[in-house]
Amino acid sequence: MGFKRLLPGSKRGRIALAGGVAALLIAALALGVYLYEKHRTGSVYHANAPFTQQSVAPPPPAKPVKVFAWPIYGYTKNHTRYFAASTRLRPPFQKLWVHTGGALLEFPPVLYGDRLFQLGDDAVLHAIDKHTGKDVWRRKLGALSASTPAVTSNTVYATVLERGPNSRSGRVVAMNTANGHFRWARVLSSRAESSPLLDKGLLIFGSENGTVYALNAKTGHPVWTYHAAGAVKASPSVAKGILYFGDYSGQIQAIGERNGHRIWRSGSGGALLGSGTFYSTAAVVYGRVYLGNTDGRVYAYDASSGKLDWAVQTGAYVYSSPAVANAPGLGPTIYSGSYDGSFRAINARSGRIEWSYHAGGKISGSATIIGNIVYFSDLGTHRTYGLGISTGRVAFTEDTGAFDPVISDGHNLYMSGYTGLFALAPVIQHTRRTPAAAAAATPKKNNRRSARAHARARSASKRARRRRS
Repeated sequence: MGFKRLLPGSKRGRIALAGGVAALLIAALALGVYLYEKHRTGSVYHANAPFTQQSVAPPPPAKPVKVFAWPIYGYTKNHTRYFAASTRLRPPFQKLWVHTGGALLEFPPVLYGDRLFQLGDDAVLHAIDKHTGKDVWRRKLGALSASTPAVTSNTVYATVLERGPNSRSGRVVAMNTANGHFRWARVLSSRAESSPLLDKGLLIFGSENGTVYALNAKTGHPVWTYHAAGAVKASPSVAKGILYFGDYSGQIQAIGERNGHRIWRSGSGGALLGSGTFYSTAAVVYGRVYLGNTDGRVYAYDASSGKLDWAVQTGAYVYSSPAVANAPGLGPTIYSGSYDGSFRAINARSGRIEWSYHAGGKISGSATIIGNIVYFSDLGTHRTYGLGISTGRVAFTEDTGAFDPVISDGHNLYMSGYTGLFALAPVIQHTRRTPAAAAAATPKKNNRRSARAHARARSASKRARRRRS
């Protein structure tokens, strides 16, 4: 049976013609979406974007420092995550002690003088003697937390995700560093996992309902608030009186530190259907704002205007906050991990990948540079690595770790494992260990209590991954 000719003026002809036009429109739309997605998820480079050569390390203090402090998350207020340590502070290490609280350690501690302050995911804050690894005091702050405290000579500050089981409100607290007694506490209208920034008498942090708070650090009274379009889970970074942070609407904000007024706001370059969220804490250096995004890219924005300088696609979520160093032989370099299991060194000016190391798991936490070694943990394999910043060669590995691994006091390394905090000393400085140190550094086996704590931490790790997504 032959096909009947469809006349243009007939009803069937009009239907066929309309169907053909619709098919062409659908095809064109599909092609447009494909090309948009290809551009959205790919890498972007602007070769002539402004770049300011400057030092990454903070300037030396005017007077000799009597008491060393690693006071906030990322060490410096612009969050370069770089600590210019002596060449003696390098692997191999030996363990001086292990402190085990039983909770997942999603964020590293801070340090002031002889004490470390570690906040586990169980919302228990531990004040730890850095010489012995013993608790000086500990304080239960709520039901759930995921942040690094901030500390001064007399006060330690912390944010809390949940005040109680299944609570949707958080809190922020200030405690006496000597004994853990509360100086003040403030209930928040939503949960908070933003590591607080201390600067110029202000305590600044974000929350899940998009509110950024600037509180008087002495009293806890609000100085100003700013409302972003999405959750602010990163720690705000500050440079030249301007605060920078991304949010879960896929936008980056630059606001005045003094009054919270917006200076500019910029999108991720393609947030679509809920993608393109910023969990990463920004590093602000070289006149740029560097941070990772869940659309798989590491971004560089102009700090003065918010214009996109470059974006490098990794192929998987980038929760990691970048670390920055002027690496010998490479120059200004950004270091960041991705959920694709690879850790990359990226040229800070051009966005070119200088080297890449495949760890094989999922890199969720952030890296820290100590001297000429960059340390990161792999959540998928529960291992911590130290790589040469110029070569990417492995200098250190340890069979524990989950998120952000290390801080230092210039003499030792303090490494957050999966549930335990380790003090590591360079072997060249400690050729012998005391029996007490050896016993403290050797985990006890067949301990049912430790096994239960490890199981709780695994459950907490799953909750952390769901919370970040």
